[in-house]
Amino acid sequence: MEITTEQYKQIEVYFPIQRGNVKNSNIVVLNAVLYVLENGCKWRALPQKFGSWHTIYTRISRWIK
Repeated sequence: MEITTEQYKQIEVYFPIQRGNVKNSNIVVLNAVLYVLENGCKWRALPQKFGSWHTIYTRISRWIK
């Protein structure tokens, strides 16, 4: 399950503003989280299309704090 750009535009106000040199957009990070939740996999098992698993994990950790 992945959300589309149109769906993301409806909820983007609830996500932090990206600052600095960021490789992955918030929608990519959100879709990576949905992938982990849907498939029950570990962060290290994320497909390469989402980018580095460590980058995704770090971003989510910051969002949680």
